[in-house]
Amino acid sequence: MPRSAPSGNTQKLAKLLDVLGRDKAMLIVLQDYPDPDAVASASALKELARNRANTCCSIACGGLVGRAENRALVRYLGVNLLEMAKQDLPVYDRVALVDTQPGTGNNALPGDVVPDIVIDHHPIRPATRKSAFHDIRSRYGAASTILYEYLAEAGIEPPVPLATALLYGIRSDTNDLGRETTQSDIDAFISLYPVANKRMLGRIVMERLPREYFELLVRSLTNARTYGRCVLTALGRIDNPDMIGEVADLLLRDEESTWALAYGVHDGRMLLSLRTSEADADAGKIMHRLVGRKGTGGGHHAMAGGQIPLKTGAAREVARLESTIVERLLRLTGETATRARRLVTG
Repeated sequence: MPRSAPSGNTQKLAKLLDVLGRDKAMLIVLQDYPDPDAVASASALKELARNRANTCCSIACGGLVGRAENRALVRYLGVNLLEMAKQDLPVYDRVALVDTQPGTGNNALPGDVVPDIVIDHHPIRPATRKSAFHDIRSRYGAASTILYEYLAEAGIEPPVPLATALLYGIRSDTNDLGRETTQSDIDAFISLYPVANKRMLGRIVMERLPREYFELLVRSLTNARTYGRCVLTALGRIDNPDMIGEVADLLLRDEESTWALAYGVHDGRMLLSLRTSEADADAGKIMHRLVGRKGTGGGHHAMAGGQIPLKTGAAREVARLESTIVERLLRLTGETATRARRLVTG
């Protein structure tokens, strides 16, 4: 059985169930390119709503699931991930946002729609406070931890596939409990581990990759440049936005770098992923200033994401924007190196 959740969750669960009501239909909206934490959290909210409020839930996003591991997780859970553009919102009695918030720019919920429920582990946005129920725990390493605690408070034993997904969501968002992890994340991980399907977890992590993955990886390393302790790379036009964050994670492993930035163009936008290993840094604040007023972005101390809409997407516009981004990052991180060096040669 689930461990006891923190006592503060009792009132939160009561309020959440009150907002859910009974016998309703709810749409759970994820970020456009959902990661394992988002998929697992949405599935947990769906289980809670079905079990305790007899609520029928659908899950939707505005983009696609790009990474092979993430697609494997979606298949394992049996999630029917709907296209946000095809959803008729008035059909639903409730709308929820999970692992994202209004005004972030990374989800397809129309700006004039106020979600009834918002559950997230990123810093709170002003628009989120308008929701009837919002639970924002920016200290937590994963939204999966928050949703696990709701299941525990409700006395719901997560089915094996859901327990596996929640465990993977915590692992991926905290880098195996090594990044921005709280005791709550650790407790949830320990509780979920005995229930999770470890063999399936291993299969998801080691899912086979298409040839295009390696081609893009080569391009990212070939284009990577270092400026002192900053390493950056341009991926160009991409079909799989998830690769941007994956490349940023990889680049941060360079032993001479403490900041890593990867960026690429997809669907008329410049997408950015920022990582840092500096203990006193704040990648979220840096990302806000990187995208400026033209874009949206945010995150945590160690990692952040952002996007900037493009007017035409022409090569000249993209090159000019890339140059601006590089200059801003060097200035904001206090890096004095001005000459770029290739990360790899040959």
